[in-house]
Amino acid sequence: MTNFLRSITKPTFHVNRLLSLVSITILLNLFAFSAYSQAANVDMVKWKAGKAAFKNNCASCHNPLVKGTGPALAGALDRWTAEGKHQGIDGKTWLYRWIKNNNEVRAAGNPRGLKIFGEYAGVAMNVFPALTDADIDGILLYVDNSAMNTEAKVEPTAGAPGTTGTETDTTFPTWILVVIIALLICMVFTLNRLSGSLYRLTKESQGESVHAFVPFYKNKRIIILFGILVTVFFFYLLIQNATALGRQQGYQPEQPIKFSHALHAGKHQMDCQYCHSSASKSKHANIPSVSTCMNCHKVVQKGPVYGTEEIAKIYKYADYNIDTKTYGSNPKAIEWTRIHNLPDHVFFSHAQHVKAGGVKCQTCHGPVQEMEEVYQYAPLSMGWCINCHRQTEVNFDSNKYYSIYEKYHKAKAEGKMKGVTVEDIGGTECQKCHY
Repeated sequence: MTNFLRSITKPTFHVNRLLSLVSITILLNLFAFSAYSQAANVDMVKWKAGKAAFKNNCASCHNPLVKGTGPALAGALDRWTAEGKHQGIDGKTWLYRWIKNNNEVRAAGNPRGLKIFGEYAGVAMNVFPALTDADIDGILLYVDNSAMNTEAKVEPTAGAPGTTGTETDTTFPTWILVVIIALLICMVFTLNRLSGSLYRLTKESQGESVHAFVPFYKNKRIIILFGILVTVFFFYLLIQNATALGRQQGYQPEQPIKFSHALHAGKHQMDCQYCHSSASKSKHANIPSVSTCMNCHKVVQKGPVYGTEEIAKIYKYADYNIDTKTYGSNPKAIEWTRIHNLPDHVFFSHAQHVKAGGVKCQTCHGPVQEMEEVYQYAPLSMGWCINCHRQTEVNFDSNKYYSIYEKYHKAKAEGKMKGVTVEDIGGTECQKCHY
């Protein structure tokens, strides 16, 4: 036994060297797990973006798994790829062209496109020239993995009444990563303890004195280091949660009526201010009354996706009899769920931005004209607003609102300033928003 202990303490196989190698291996594994987890998170971000793009552009006609107004989309990339090349172009490229503008693909005589067109009685699909290849990548990723879920059930889409799905998050589970890290840390301490024991046994066998063993949980250096790490982690969580307090980016509540902005603002190109008429005149952008809805839906009594179901809800709120075309005496306001909501200590004027600043609705609310169901697009945080004010140039040349800033007009005329930002005219002063 003594000879064995002496042999492993030789320079060629020192326990401390073994511990170093094991520690390095453990660290490499930690980096590998971290990289894997990060890669999985990136995939889920792409999946969620694809789901949103699918809901905004495709869900009115398609379901990933069930044939509806259009074909089921799961496996679409494989089916187009299996067709092989046409005119020297692979199936994937033809699919992307088909999604953006199917008319051009049919005009080019692509057999897959002509086959689909024939199967659906010559009814052409809508064109989506604004979709990028990255958008389509996300949509295809989502439709091929539509059974996953991180938040809620899959909503039924047109052509698949009652269809629901239970999704499973394929992101590497955080709790497993935590358990693995904890086990690896325990392994480090165990190996350290083994190394110390072997070292003491070796010294004792050689008749040398050995310091008394001090458990790691009594080691002052480890206790101080652990205390520092816990404190840093606590303040990190405190800051993260404090800055996220009240923010609702991505918030997408279910509304009492399935109102499609993609249909109204997108396909029919209705002006935002037809419904939100006070946006250019008031601090608030009003929620439209049921009478605004009735202006059109006295005539339009059936929708392209839900038929009469959702429009009937409007009639119920308006207390309108579609058969006699008369109103009752008990109309009620539609109880829309508010999505965008700033804290009470923040002043924000829609009129100042829309009328004076000429800011488009999409700047803050995102591509509403593509949303089937509206969600909060931007974080609406103070940092987000300040960055916008620092980067956005105001239109000095044609907006009389800015005529009082003679200093900046002169500087622009003399070529000393290329443009004037919102920050230059006081847009980052505290009192502008926190009066």
